[in-house]
Amino acid sequence: MSLKSKLKNNELTVGTWLSLAHPGIAEIIVKAGFEWVTIDMEHSVITVREAEEMIRIIDLGGSVPLVRLSSNDSVQIKRMMDAGARGLIIPMVNSIDDVEKAVAAVHYPGKGTRGVGLARAQAYGAGFHENLNWLKNEVVIIVQIEDINAVENIEAILSCKDVDGYIIGPYDLSATMDLHGQFDHPDVVAALKKIREAGAALKKPGGLHIVEPNPNELKSRINEGFKFLAYSVDFRMLDVSCREGLKILDYTP
Repeated sequence: MSLKSKLKNNELTVGTWLSLAHPGIAEIIVKAGFEWVTIDMEHSVITVREAEEMIRIIDLGGSVPLVRLSSNDSVQIKRMMDAGARGLIIPMVNSIDDVEKAVAAVHYPGKGTRGVGLARAQAYGAGFHENLNWLKNEVVIIVQIEDINAVENIEAILSCKDVDGYIIGPYDLSATMDLHGQFDHPDVVAALKKIREAGAALKKPGGLHIVEPNPNELKSRINEGFKFLAYSVDFRMLDVSCREGLKILDYTP
């Protein structure tokens, strides 16, 4: 079953995040068994060429390559889709206009505004029509809800039929409320509740990024009902594993 179908059926999917541009790391992550892997173009120094190399490894390894964009930028969307990304995570979606802008950039004329090119996604020309059919039926679009303005417009954002799900950015959301990292503050709690209620009402699966590699938190978030969960990120898994190994020495750097 495709990732898009699983999201539509509100089934659990667990992936992870890549910020280090090394093909070996991407290969290790895929072989570990994550269903999808997001290449982070927003908070990393990954280049377009490096992103394409990682997309190729993730794709050929049997996982679903997603890209978290630097911004809702039509040029970057076009290049990542041509590179073979199977879906996009769009940051800072605050209105239905933001959603429609991203959808238009993903799709070719008739539905969108994307320029037509022949690259890896189209099998360098040999698979153009196959990719066109896939694009119409299987591309995944996830919106990031990370601003109080997005919360105020959440019903309109999630009502768009091209939105397959959402992922909450709690740090950015709380920052836009001038409540930086205060996740227990009643206003932040209320905002998160509003997002989840809208998602449930509109049957759009919600997600979180569990940054620290904590299996207990993953289990807890699953029990809370989140369906699109990013488990940690490459550099945090590496750092935590190293530090855990050195605890036996009581070593403090």
